[in-house]
Amino acid sequence: MTRAISTVHCDADAASSSLTGSALKSVRSVVAAPENEMKRWRRIFETNAKVVIDGEKYLDPDSFVNAIAPKSDSTKIGRAQFAILFRVADSSKRGLVSWDDFTVFETLLKRPDADYWIAFQYFDVDSSGTITFDEFKNVFLANVGPSAIPFDFDCDWVKLYLGRKNGTHVLGYNEFTQLMKGLQGERLRQAFKYLDKDQDGFIRPEEFKQIILEISGHKLSDAVIERLPTLCTLTPSGRISYSEVVAFQNVIREMDMVERILREATAKSKDGRIDQSDFLNHSAAISRYALFTPMEASIIFHFAGRGSREKRLALLDFAQLLDPQWRAPHDVLEANEVRPKASLLQGVLKSAYGFVQGGTIGIAGALGATIVYPIDMGKMQNQRSTVVGQMLYKNSIDCAQKIFRNEGLMGFYRGLGPQLIGVAPEKAIKLTVNDLVRGRAMDPETGRIKLGWELVAGGMAGGCQVIFTNPLEIVKIRLQIQGEAAKLEGAVKHGAAHIVRQLGVLGLYKGASACLLRDIPFSAIYFTAYSHLKKDVFHEGYNGKQLSFLETLGAAGIAGMPAAYLTTPADVVKTRLQVEARQGQTHYKGLTDAFVKINKEEGFKALFKGGPARVLRSSPQFGFTLLAYEYLQKYPWQGDRPEVKTALTTPKRDEMSQIRARNALKILLDVHGDFGRRAANFSHPLVKQAPPAASPSKSA
Repeated sequence: MTRAISTVHCDADAASSSLTGSALKSVRSVVAAPENEMKRWRRIFETNAKVVIDGEKYLDPDSFVNAIAPKSDSTKIGRAQFAILFRVADSSKRGLVSWDDFTVFETLLKRPDADYWIAFQYFDVDSSGTITFDEFKNVFLANVGPSAIPFDFDCDWVKLYLGRKNGTHVLGYNEFTQLMKGLQGERLRQAFKYLDKDQDGFIRPEEFKQIILEISGHKLSDAVIERLPTLCTLTPSGRISYSEVVAFQNVIREMDMVERILREATAKSKDGRIDQSDFLNHSAAISRYALFTPMEASIIFHFAGRGSREKRLALLDFAQLLDPQWRAPHDVLEANEVRPKASLLQGVLKSAYGFVQGGTIGIAGALGATIVYPIDMGKMQNQRSTVVGQMLYKNSIDCAQKIFRNEGLMGFYRGLGPQLIGVAPEKAIKLTVNDLVRGRAMDPETGRIKLGWELVAGGMAGGCQVIFTNPLEIVKIRLQIQGEAAKLEGAVKHGAAHIVRQLGVLGLYKGASACLLRDIPFSAIYFTAYSHLKKDVFHEGYNGKQLSFLETLGAAGIAGMPAAYLTTPADVVKTRLQVEARQGQTHYKGLTDAFVKINKEEGFKALFKGGPARVLRSSPQFGFTLLAYEYLQKYPWQGDRPEVKTALTTPKRDEMSQIRARNALKILLDVHGDFGRRAANFSHPLVKQAPPAASPSKSA
């Protein structure tokens, strides 16, 4: 395959390149980038270009790397290694990249096969559009260095691609891509054969490490590299066979699939841990055929389990195998072992943030309570006791109509003050206690918590909030019924302060047993349902997924429905105990007496009076409150539980062009781990040197 057009440089003679220039112009007009994209490229170029010649700016190798390297990377590819791509962008071979060169390179990166295309251009030294045997060999040798394990270019594998007579068969682009895909496997075979001096099918552990470092070192964390020699412990011989070397390389090549299987299998596991059988079973379940052999699975669990293959492992155990940048926790702590002043300041800021957070949650809860308060008013009036044989309200609609007719719109908001005062501490203590207990009961490695502990955490949170909710609710209820009493009996309305004085400290906790009976199961059901809705229905954390605004609101709202309705009987009893009974109304001695009398006088259905209203009130109120809490938890302190972050879970902040540039480097690094590092000293004899340019000067 030959090139359709040659590269035109900004300093090329117009007459000599008129044909190619017009052709290039035509192509550019067809594949012209949108204006906003060109502006972005121009901004990047102008920001990084430091060399000025005759008023024109150019990128040198360092500034070129700054322009095209990803700002954040989950691989071990260093920024300096991106200089290898400078040679592709510098089509004139003068050591500088012009604006025109930069736009051509960025347009090239838009190709879906840009990674292989760039690698092809790197080997195509004479820009002929094909790669000869000499080009392939010379570029290869110039980058691997003299200390590398030798590669036999006279082998049958190379001859299958380039022919037996050197120069007879040249590689086109498509043939080159297949050669590069299989090159690592051939290098592995030749390296093993070269190091197996005795020809007995085994090599020493340090020789295995040498092979892997040359062809796959950039894909492994330092912890795994240090443990490479321990692969010999899989067999009694103390040495490493060819099959084990191939199996290890297959694991590295299919690491993305390994990660997907591990994430899915641990997510489905009840305890968040899996063993080798679980891995193979899940692998077989998601594919048409076996993706991994038992030996490959043994290798995965050997390095993740640090030599112990019997125990069940959490996803966190596999981090050192999945993340090339993984570092041991104590190493990270040592690196961050700093600044006692900063940590003190952080503590102060965190406390201040907690105060603001509590206030914000209180505001969210107060807003939600205000919106749904008329529903709460109707619910309470429906639940209160009536004179035996007399029906005060037919249903919730009849209740709303009578409240509006007797008291007007403001009647729906009687008793709102105490509710607003108590909502902030109530929500704060409930959410804090739930998180505290869950954090203590949670497996630090898997993040899992047993169902029993989830219920305990929620129940304890609900029990602790009663210290605030019971006094406020009894005052609220007494205020809510005053309007009707004033209308029917001519009673004088009293404020909250009068009711507090009338009840006294002990009186404020009247009906606390029923309040506990309502709030403990409510919170136990609510927080447990919310957690499982996020994880099992909306798949939070699956491959790093974060729930959207609507998904979080949906989970919080749906969780409130069963919690609110199933605890309605306790809420009815609490209301009956806290309402001041009037003449003709049933008096209740306590919790058990109230249950018995309500069931006897009004039937079992009476225990669920106001149930639908509770659902309509609690679901949106708790939904918005928990939504505010979740978003406030995300920033700036997200908790300390470690996570496994890889390319599959890291948000794609980089542009696709930067990702493709990085992938092109991966293809070249598969040839040898030092490929990019030696590129700076690489001056191939086949490279056509451009005439010397004017002496560059750094701009001020």
